[in-house]
Amino acid sequence: MNQPQPSQQKPIIVTIDRQNQQNKDLQGLSDVLLGSLGATGVLILGALVLGVVMAGVLFWMRSNKPFDH
Repeated sequence: MNQPQPSQQKPIIVTIDRQNQQNKDLQGLSDVLLGSLGATGVLILGALVLGVVMAGVLFWMRSNKPFDH
């Protein structure tokens, strides 16, 4: 079996650039915050539209059949 000798293997060297990593972390955080604000805005807008539609339906139903005295 031909296994390479430890002296024949080249080491793998990894360098980490900390400045770019911090910028990417902040960019990722801003994407998450904007996404959550967008989702919250859509939910609030949907609730408002549904409330207006329901109020219109109830107003229309009441205008067809006034209070009984």
